[in-house]
Amino acid sequence: MDEARRARLEATTRWDPATVEGRVFERWLEGGWFHPGPEGEAEDNYSIAIPPPNVTGALHMGHALNGSIQDALIRLHRMRGMPTRWILGTDHAGIGTQAVVEKELAAQGTSRLELGREEFVKRVWEWREQYGSQIIGQFKRLGASADYSDERFTMDDAYARAVAHVFVELHRRGHVYRDNYIVNWDPGLGSAISDLEVEQRTITDTLYSIEYPLADGSGVITIATVRPETMLADTAIAVHPDDSRYRQLVGGEAVLPLVGRRLPVIADDHVDPEFGTGALKITPGHDPNDFEIGRRHGLEEISAIGEDGRMTVAAGERFAGLDVDEARLAVVAALREEGAISGEEPYTHDVPHSHRSGRRIEPLISLQWFCDMGELA
Repeated sequence: MDEARRARLEATTRWDPATVEGRVFERWLEGGWFHPGPEGEAEDNYSIAIPPPNVTGALHMGHALNGSIQDALIRLHRMRGMPTRWILGTDHAGIGTQAVVEKELAAQGTSRLELGREEFVKRVWEWREQYGSQIIGQFKRLGASADYSDERFTMDDAYARAVAHVFVELHRRGHVYRDNYIVNWDPGLGSAISDLEVEQRTITDTLYSIEYPLADGSGVITIATVRPETMLADTAIAVHPDDSRYRQLVGGEAVLPLVGRRLPVIADDHVDPEFGTGALKITPGHDPNDFEIGRRHGLEEISAIGEDGRMTVAAGERFAGLDVDEARLAVVAALREEGAISGEEPYTHDVPHSHRSGRRIEPLISLQWFCDMGELA
């Protein structure tokens, strides 16, 4: 051992990983230990495709925990002598990346609309270059034994071709289909988002009791709702089949206040007789449960709220163009003029909001692609 190294060792009183780990890790990479070729049959090899982290920022504790579990499995099989690969990549996370870049632009006093499409896309790619490389660097600092020589990004040309190939094959087999279905629509992002991107927030709304006249003139049926603006898209009233209060009304019709549309009174097991008045307005275009009820009973699906969060022409000339909050006030005022509101009370409940934009979710019917997981699962 040379004198300089001996002196450094004697001067060191505790383990300093920063002076060692980087050097050892580079030796691992140079040796190609993380990039073996496949051998024998498929079952003779072992691999894990890392759930690609989103390029919306740096890695967090969840990545470190999940990555440690994967790395332990990879190292175990590598020590057993199996050709082992931990396949590495990052995810473009289109919606999430757009959101964080827009927040950055807002802090700079501008927006994607002011920049224009071309410049905004350029900014998004700059974000990816900054944080995509940071994420890979963090994995290396953690000592993760992934295959860094074969890194993938979800917008790489080869990756995109592979996605298109699998999509077409699943469609050919009948697993992928297109349909008008109710989705979590985020008016802030102007996009459908997954259930995983929805968070419930406790809100206190007003529960309105609204009287719907029976078409035969024999009286009214009272409906309780916290969203009177959606009643403009009602297509039925549902009661529980065993609810003796309404059994004689099933098969008849009620008249939708403000609109005049005739609504069939139907029986469905989904209705909770204990909630509100026990009679439920059915709005297939703006409520997931109502959508399912509507499909079961073949009801019309009306969209009174658009993707921009404003009332559509289907809501009627009086309300078209108003945003949802404005429409709620206007509808309540109009119902009061008609004497159709018989009660009001505060009602605290969980309301879905977008985890990304913070806006209240609007359940909307949208033409989307879906994958039927029944057989695949």
